[in-house]
Amino acid sequence: MQLSSLVARLPYPSRTVQRALAIAAIITQGGIGVTGSVVRVTGSGLGCPTWPQCFEGSMFPVEHPEYETLTQWIEFGNRLLTGVVGIVAALCVLAAWRIKIDHPGRARLVKLAWTMPGGVVAQAVIGGMTVLTGLLWWTVAIHFLASTVLVWLATLLLFAFGEGDERPRWRVPEGGRTLLVALVAAMGAVLVAGTTVTGAGPHGGDPDTPRFDAPIETLTLIHGGLLVVYLIVLAMLGLQWMRTGATARLWRRYAVVWAVALAQGTLGSVQYRLGVPEELVSFHVLGSAAVIVATAALWCAARDRGPVVSEAPAAVPENAATAR
Repeated sequence: MQLSSLVARLPYPSRTVQRALAIAAIITQGGIGVTGSVVRVTGSGLGCPTWPQCFEGSMFPVEHPEYETLTQWIEFGNRLLTGVVGIVAALCVLAAWRIKIDHPGRARLVKLAWTMPGGVVAQAVIGGMTVLTGLLWWTVAIHFLASTVLVWLATLLLFAFGEGDERPRWRVPEGGRTLLVALVAAMGAVLVAGTTVTGAGPHGGDPDTPRFDAPIETLTLIHGGLLVVYLIVLAMLGLQWMRTGATARLWRRYAVVWAVALAQGTLGSVQYRLGVPEELVSFHVLGSAAVIVATAALWCAARDRGPVVSEAPAAVPENAATAR
């Protein structure tokens, strides 16, 4: 109760602040995945061979004959960025909590906000497991997939700041809802398949890391085939909306999904044909975050939760103001 009183003393976050914090959450949650890919492609995954310390007895990189200084700092820098992600996540919680104090009906907003620091803690544990197991490919895959979930939740949080908390009313017919669910499921399958390609690929985070023992050509075909499924579902969704109608806002979100997904698919094909160069790997990870954000935005635009009631503090009753 005392903590809630302290939060109540904070300035009420403006609409601009609310939006800025949610966008920062999307950027940091997606960005930590990109920097993680930099750690992987530079072979710096075991630059800090222990966790939570970098070396036994030191939280920071130290001169060591077996580890290059640069790889140590690349890995350590990625760990430091977790602190930035955590600060943004904490600010999202404080903003949502402050809003709920004035608008008690905004419980859903607070729950979504809490997934941000919760995800940071989970990622720290998963990251420690990844290091302590010597970067086994499936632990790296879990680490990446956790980031994709957090990018999705951060996007939902952005929209939650600007909408109400009524039961969602879908702006698309029943069949459209089914196709949207199928679209999200297909996206998830593409992401999971992508981690198997990464697991069998040349960039394991450390030269001695064992790779996923499966033909990368087959895994790449599966990954690409699932992207085709995603695009087919997306096309079916558009054809249905041409028959039943859709709002201009939905069509704009829909066009963005197509643009981002096609760009990501093209990048993946180029990356594979060029032998998976390091630079393109990180751009591909960034592209995956963009696809998630675009798909989540389309999902949110397809339903209505009523008008937002928390853009400003709750009005103080006139008699209460007089009593003060």
